[in-house]
Amino acid sequence: MSQRSLSLPGTQLKDTDQAPGIARRLLVGRESLIVWLAILLGWYLLTFQNDASRNPLLPSPWVVGSALLQSLPELLSSAFASSKILIPGYLLAVALAIPFGLLVGTRIPLQRAFIPFARVAAPVPPTVYIPYAIAVLPTFHLSAVFIVFIGAFWPIFHNTALGAASTPQRWKDSAKIMQLGRLEYLLRIVLPASLPQIFSGLGVGLVFAFILLTIAELFGAVEGLGRFVQIHADYANYPQMLAGILFTGAIAASCMSGLEALRRRVLFWYR
Repeated sequence: MSQRSLSLPGTQLKDTDQAPGIARRLLVGRESLIVWLAILLGWYLLTFQNDASRNPLLPSPWVVGSALLQSLPELLSSAFASSKILIPGYLLAVALAIPFGLLVGTRIPLQRAFIPFARVAAPVPPTVYIPYAIAVLPTFHLSAVFIVFIGAFWPIFHNTALGAASTPQRWKDSAKIMQLGRLEYLLRIVLPASLPQIFSGLGVGLVFAFILLTIAELFGAVEGLGRFVQIHADYANYPQMLAGILFTGAIAASCMSGLEALRRRVLFWYR
């Protein structure tokens, strides 16, 4: 008797049934690559046989890629200049927002005192402080660091305070049984419980830090990635301008990937 006659109805596998499964397996883990290829293809089609003299605002991918390679030394120098603003401002926000958030999240009197103020101050766009900061602080560098700090502080603080306030009650009871001191309680109980929320705040704060860094550099910087983009836009050098935008995006994505790798390493126990 043939193999085909022994098969039960509805259990036969056909090539047409296997094809979608194979296609899905090939796509798993490559979704992001497909999106980027689709964007690149759409960009290429929009600029296909495009006369740059008639439409200089939309250079082709090859023109922008060439401009990126030519401008790479200047872009690296600009990235180093921007890092001298981004790193101090962001690290200062981390150093202040996490301890303050842990304290506020675990103390009801501090919540009543500071949460109403945070609800008023946090929604104010930090960009409105830029002209005032430039006028008050002695140098543009300090002004830009301050703006980055303000932009990163509130998301980190809010998420830390929320995580601290959400510490499981059984963990609190265990701390009372072990008679932990205040500092030991914060470090051994509240901080680990708050880490998932803290890393969420760190990610949002880093995004805001990059946005505000670029905006601040548009106001008065003599170097930096924001200044690179602005000066080429002023001279209508759009391939270099787009190259600067893409390079800035790549730097930001690399930093976010590094933060995500750190989160996975620290929160290996959290799913």
